[in-house]
Order: sequence, then C-alpha cells, then structure tokens
Amino acid sequence: MADRRLQVFHAVARHLSFTKAAEELFMSQPAVTFQIKQLEEHFNARLFDRQHSRISLTPPGEMVMGYAARMLSLSEEMEARVAEMTSEIRGPLMIGASLTIAEYILPSILGAFKSSYPGVEPRLQVGNSETIFSNVQEHFLDLGLIESPSRHHGMVIETCCNDELVVVCAPDFDLADKKELTPKQLEKYHFVGREPGSGTREFFDSYLREHDISPDLLNRVMELGSPEAIKRVVGAGLGYTILSRAAVQVESKSGDLIIIPLKPRLIRNLSMIYPREKYRSRLVNCFIDFAKQALTKL
Repeated sequence: MADRRLQVFHAVARHLSFTKAAEELFMSQPAVTFQIKQLEEHFNARLFDRQHSRISLTPPGEMVMGYAARMLSLSEEMEARVAEMTSEIRGPLMIGASLTIAEYILPSILGAFKSSYPGVEPRLQVGNSETIFSNVQEHFLDLGLIESPSRHHGMVIETCCNDELVVVCAPDFDLADKKELTPKQLEKYHFVGREPGSGTREFFDSYLREHDISPDLLNRVMELGSPEAIKRVVGAGLGYTILSRAAVQVESKSGDLIIIPLKPRLIRNLSMIYPREKYRSRLVNCFIDFAKQALTKL
C-alpha cells in the first residue's frame, strides 16, 4: 500500500542507479525516471544530483530517504500483520545470501519453501558477506545467510550448519597429487583468491594468521568476486584457490577439478542473521524455522 513513488525512490537511493532500481522493481528505466520526476515535482525539490553517469542524493533527498525507509517498513509490517490475522502466509520475503550459499545451497531450500507456501514471493539479493550483513542491519533485507560474521552489534546470529573450505586446483596442477596440505605448503604456488569483503577470504586469512602466515605472503595472481569465475580460472591451470567443498562437488565428481583438504581442516559455520529489534512477521519466522531444518540436514 506504500506510495509507488516512494518505493521507486527508495530503490534508486539504495542502488544510486536508475538501471539497477528498474531491474529490481521489474520496471523500465523511463518509468523509474518518470516516478522520480513526479516525486521531485511533489516536493518541489531536486532529490538527486546527476553528474555524467553518476547520481547522488541531495540534502532533501537524504531526508526523504530516511522517511521513505521508515514508511515502507511500516507498510510492510502492516500488511504482514493483517495477513497473519487471516491465517495466510504470503507476501514478499527479502533474503540476502553470500555467493557460495546463494549459488550452491539456497536454491533447493527456496524451491521447497515456495512449493509449501505458494503465496510467498521470495526475492534474493546476492553479494559478499559484508554487503549482506550491512543490508540486513539497515533493514533492507528481512534476513541473511552468510559465513559467520566478525561483528554482531544489534543482530541475531544463529549457526545453521558447517562448511569445509578446501584447496581446489586443476588435475595437472603441481599440488594435485597431494592428499592434504598445510598452510606453509601453499606459499610458493600461484593463488587465485576472492575479493575483499568475502566471507571465504576473511575466514581463510584468519586461518593463515593462526598458523603464523601473513596472507600478504601468498603468491596472489588474481582476485575474483565469483566462485564460478574462480573455478574456470583454476581449471585452466593458472593457480589454486580456496573454496567451499559444496561449490566444487560437480567438478570433483567429473574429475575436472581436484579437492585437497587442509591440515588442520578448515571448517567454518554458516549463519542466519536478522535484526534483533525489528518486528518479524509470521512469514519470516516460518522461513527461519524451515531454513534451519533444511540446513541442519546438510
């Protein structure tokens, strides 16, 4: 029931992009531009500065953003509470997930949940753990599934399951014949790593420091933001990488990539996060329970 112009403004302000807002809202870019123009005419104020290909919020835009976020949140809460009174579990479910979870673990869970509750509209945002944590903390998302975060302020964090990080390389790479590898053995070989902000990178860096190895000493030849892109680069023999075992099950079975455990093993927790103080609808609570059961089976 929220004003459509505010919904569009909120999306543009979050992304600072008319194109990304249009994609998120399933609208054309001219339609998004028209809604913003109407809102600016309503307030008789310019809400965005447009310079070349970049946009930023003006001071009036910053103020409107604060109110829009609160108004949209209240509107969603109202609709959720009314739906609960009619005993229907339906409506949008805003979920965020880190790349590994989103690509290799969550799709089957979302599919099963949608089958059980056809009226639910899951909307998934994919990003690195740091991005998802921030968006849940800012209430842009109902909940997130990420590698265990290092900061906890204002958030409920529940461990759902364990995940092993392993060395991954091509069958003809120099490490491929090893049964297991210590952190010290990795230093001299070409390494293809994840980008800053990645939960996988943060966890592996901590593991190296625990074994008196500086992450800066790795022979890092490339940083990529996608596990799929990393697997292709590693498959071409350009280096080894560290990935979730879940991310390379298919390639391991086919023989395209080799999995080598670390010694000692590198096991991390996958966690569900949501704001401590925010009202949670029956839909969100239902998904939390559903996802925890499914993840526990993993």
